[in-house]
Amino acid sequence: MSEAKNDGGDCTEHRTAVTEAEVEALVRGICFKTGPPRALGVELEWLVHERERPQFPVTSERLEAAYAALRAVPLGSALTVEPGGQLELSSPPAASLMECIDTVAADLDAVRAVLAEDGLALAGIGHDPWHPPRRFLREARYDAMEACLDRTGPAGRHMMCASASVQVCVDAGHEEPGPLGHIRRWWLAHQLGPVLVAAFANSPLAGQRPTGWMSTRQRWWTDIGAGRAGAPPLNAEPRAAWARHVLDSPVMCVRRDSGPWEVPEGLTFREWIRSRSPRPPTRADLDYHLTTLFPPVRPRGHLELRMIDAQPGENGWTVPLAVTAALFDDPQAAETAYRAVKPLAERTLNRPAPHNPLWVDAARRGLADPELRDAAATCFEAALEALPRLGATARVSDAVAAYRDRYVARGRCPADDLLDRLPAGPPRSGAAPAGGTPTAHGRKDIRA
Repeated sequence: MSEAKNDGGDCTEHRTAVTEAEVEALVRGICFKTGPPRALGVELEWLVHERERPQFPVTSERLEAAYAALRAVPLGSALTVEPGGQLELSSPPAASLMECIDTVAADLDAVRAVLAEDGLALAGIGHDPWHPPRRFLREARYDAMEACLDRTGPAGRHMMCASASVQVCVDAGHEEPGPLGHIRRWWLAHQLGPVLVAAFANSPLAGQRPTGWMSTRQRWWTDIGAGRAGAPPLNAEPRAAWARHVLDSPVMCVRRDSGPWEVPEGLTFREWIRSRSPRPPTRADLDYHLTTLFPPVRPRGHLELRMIDAQPGENGWTVPLAVTAALFDDPQAAETAYRAVKPLAERTLNRPAPHNPLWVDAARRGLADPELRDAAATCFEAALEALPRLGATARVSDAVAAYRDRYVARGRCPADDLLDRLPAGPPRSGAAPAGGTPTAHGRKDIRA
């Protein structure tokens, strides 16, 4: 379920121009592959920092040396580097929750060992709390992405270079209706999404100061715009809605075999097909266009849930993975989750995610929001009941129960811990996204 990074090297393939009808048929065919839910995957992004002094930036030379050493390490997961130097591990599709956890945990042990030899460590935080965004990778793909996203403000650079997440991949589900049907799962992913944002919010800081958002990472994603990071409306059949969304979303860039890529402004893929300028788009262009859309739930044959902040601790990522897997793949838990989040739908005002009040409240307040807290409590209980049925070990169930007790039951999330560790003093705002207001907490050293 991992995503292959495409740097434009396949521009000589699929050179036949595509039509609107062909694009719609292709998108419908490749983005929702239905059937019994059998596979599970996870994509883990990590910030890389100095093990002893995380507030000091790591030089590009040290990152390059460490990543060169990592390329020689045999892993079961795909290892890639994000534009800002973040590391991403993408698991292969797993037949069970425990297979997924065991594969990725072993890979993480190997990665951490190599990094430790150079005094580096992985940080499970949704947004870099210490450093401003800076780009590590200098490639035509990322030059074009940066130029495109800069048009809407600073959010794109924060998203590219300073954010990290836990992305859970679940199968699209049955073609037929029901708790595991693809239409229900598509709806559930978007309505459960704010609960996952709030329960696992872990990015309240930028420049070592509160931003006013428990998930600053989610706020930056929202700010890059509905065309790039928004979902289609939920009041239509998923395949048709997504196909229209793909056609009507803006083109990030027109790739070239050599030289800088062109970055058009305000050109949708549908308009590109019709205008055939600066050249007719091809199947390869469509494939690339799909990778430049960043909705909170991305259909890629399976469903990729992209809204969860990276989590603290060596194994903190297992909790959102286990909870999400249980709520999607156990029929009883899926039905309980559906009933728990259904009342929250009124707060979306029928606006697509994440550009609606429910998603904004989740990112801003976390589980301090009473309705999100109640929904999270119900969902965690359902997940805990379902995990043994999914073959989860006691270690995994105990981790989920401990997280429930430490955070969900108390209306807290990991972001509260980061804020509590700030040095004592009056609340300060700094480097906050638009609309941010500071949150008051007791403070200690954030490096603890």
